[in-house]
Amino acid sequence: MRIGIAGITGRMGRLLAEEVTAAGAELAGGTSRDGSGGFTDVAALAGVSDVVIDFTNAALAQGHAKVLADLGKPWVLGTSGLSDADEAAVAAAAKRIPVVYAANFASGVNLVLALAERMAAALPAAEYDAEIVEMHHRQKVDAPSGTAIGMGRAVAKGRGQVLADVMESGRHGHTGVRKPGAIGFAALRGGQVVGEHSLIFAAGAEHIVLTHRAFDRRAFASGAVRAALWVQGRPAGLYSMMDVLGMSA
Repeated sequence: MRIGIAGITGRMGRLLAEEVTAAGAELAGGTSRDGSGGFTDVAALAGVSDVVIDFTNAALAQGHAKVLADLGKPWVLGTSGLSDADEAAVAAAAKRIPVVYAANFASGVNLVLALAERMAAALPAAEYDAEIVEMHHRQKVDAPSGTAIGMGRAVAKGRGQVLADVMESGRHGHTGVRKPGAIGFAALRGGQVVGEHSLIFAAGAEHIVLTHRAFDRRAFASGAVRAALWVQGRPAGLYSMMDVLGMSA
């Protein structure tokens, strides 16, 4: 199996390359701005790959979606910070090719997301306020993180809500009292934190905190390669890491 890596010279790209080799697959090469990874555009990379793993930039998502769908190549997408329009392009591509799109490819995070949904369903929103706190390294450019958004979506799903309708992020100034049923977000940036996410259910009589801490990006890379090995031969559709782990409902 030939796996191509979009953005192979980046921090995640280098780890992905190592994990592809460790998994016994063939590294088809990767894209980079200067071509040092073998290719400068994703179309050329896709031409020699069975699957493309993409942890690049949100600005490239729509273009990559079209190219990979046109070429019929499976896509493992871990880029964060996608807009609604970007996600619509991903969903459109998934009607033509299999796409594994996940906020986080670490197995532990996906177990946390599954627990978050079940806890949200069991804890009444009127009594348990949901707050999500995340921290990442100072170089991260988007906030809240994709994983934090994933947590919020899991809570909203468990409550029968749509996250966009109840999300409160970056509170500042005189905000008034907390809205009933809101899902709050706080984003911290500093140092070289790989990723820390905590989901807090706060009631009058108790607090429940669900936390995941990542100490090595390799957890994300190995999960993405696992997804690439899994997705080959699947029918067109939008899949998650839950599907890869056999945890989808």
